[in-house]
Amino acid sequence: MKIKFASSRPEGDYALVLPADGPDCKRLDSLTGDAAAARKALERQRFEGKKGTAAETYLAGEDGRRLLVVGRGDGKAIDAEAAGARVAARLMISGENHAVIDLSDAEFDAEGAARAALGVAMRAWRFDEHRTKMKDKQKITLKKVTIVGAAKGAEKLWNDRYKAVYEGTCLTRELVTEPPNVIYPATFVDRVKKWNKGNGLEIEVLGQKEMEKLGMGALLGVAQGSVKEPKLLVMKWMGGKKGEKPTVFIGKGVTFDTGGISLKPGPGMDMMKWDMGGAGAVAGAMHTMAQRKAKANVIGVCGLVENMPDGNAIRPGDVLKTMSGQTVEVLNTDAEGRLVLCDAITWTQEKLNPAAMIDLATLTGAMVITFGHEHAGIFSNNDDLADKLLEAGKETGDLLWRQPLSDAYDRLIDSPIADMKNIGPREAGSITAAQYLQRFVENDTPWAHLDIAGMAWSDKDKTTFGKGATGYGVRLLDEYIADEVEG
Repeated sequence: MKIKFASSRPEGDYALVLPADGPDCKRLDSLTGDAAAARKALERQRFEGKKGTAAETYLAGEDGRRLLVVGRGDGKAIDAEAAGARVAARLMISGENHAVIDLSDAEFDAEGAARAALGVAMRAWRFDEHRTKMKDKQKITLKKVTIVGAAKGAEKLWNDRYKAVYEGTCLTRELVTEPPNVIYPATFVDRVKKWNKGNGLEIEVLGQKEMEKLGMGALLGVAQGSVKEPKLLVMKWMGGKKGEKPTVFIGKGVTFDTGGISLKPGPGMDMMKWDMGGAGAVAGAMHTMAQRKAKANVIGVCGLVENMPDGNAIRPGDVLKTMSGQTVEVLNTDAEGRLVLCDAITWTQEKLNPAAMIDLATLTGAMVITFGHEHAGIFSNNDDLADKLLEAGKETGDLLWRQPLSDAYDRLIDSPIADMKNIGPREAGSITAAQYLQRFVENDTPWAHLDIAGMAWSDKDKTTFGKGATGYGVRLLDEYIADEVEG
């Protein structure tokens, strides 16, 4: 999607887009002779200017030009973003190839105008790489969007920040969407390297032998049933003050999850290609950091494995020794994400000396039962970190809801033969998973665990994404870094 900013409407053929707060909006006066007819058309469509709504008609006085009026909402930046997204949703396969969004007198500030551009770009993303036959009416036609009359500074904000956020989200969506025969640990690494060539992001990769020397028995235990070699992907962006401790993002990267010996039911197992959504979000966020040259020290760590039911796979009842030295009784091989993350968390603390750790994982089905597909759960040992992430979620639409941690829940994962079990009882499944991870956090390092199981993929269209990979987490992490680390 090509996005351009201009001071006035261009010549030629395009669809005209006006944000408005209802049919009586004075902005419609710019349509001169068509204003009355346009207002009548909007009234018949019951357009009220609410966030995320739209109505359209055609302008007889301009040779039948399409007019799309989108809801301005309350004028907040997130409303401007929704307006931009609505433009893409309505026009991307409409036959129009150019849309002009006129923000003159729309009362969106620079942030709002830049976020309108972001909304268009985010909603227009679609992955057609493996589709060889499409009807013409299914093909994307909208190629260019021109934003007219934006507040001063909007274009710079788009180029310096939000374009990078969009690109990082695209990387995440691409990784999550690709089939598991295309994206597995080695090719996940290759794809990240390809996207980040020349932008200054430092990439380090640990293979099986390196992880064996480190004693990563939990992560390697998950991987041992697959012929695909596991990887630990480390992405470094050190754009902050020299010597300042980094913020570290840690992602669960199970590129395909059969459940292992504790095999998942066949129907729906194909969707487990997105069980690396946490790692995908971390990769996208790190791409964003590098592209926008963030003034912060940020490191992304992704534990990449495939969970398969091979003759060499771990069994229920096995005891694994983690990198921390703690032992884990495996009662269910489908509770594998926490086994991957615990070794990544230990490695992060030993090698990176983090200021804070934020892990993201499509970890538990229980989280989907709790929140559906509207919020991710956040668990944290630090109130300040949790509050800042919750606020970043509200700013970006990557919503979070805090969940509890306590000794009572922690006792539920005590094992009679090892230091802990990898699952607790049926109740409080998301909480006991978080309690498991907390056992690997040392020296009160500020830590937050984001269970994004219900958010990495959507079965229906929503405001800034169509059905499929959502890119959840990239914007949340970027906002947190921008607000709390860069300041």
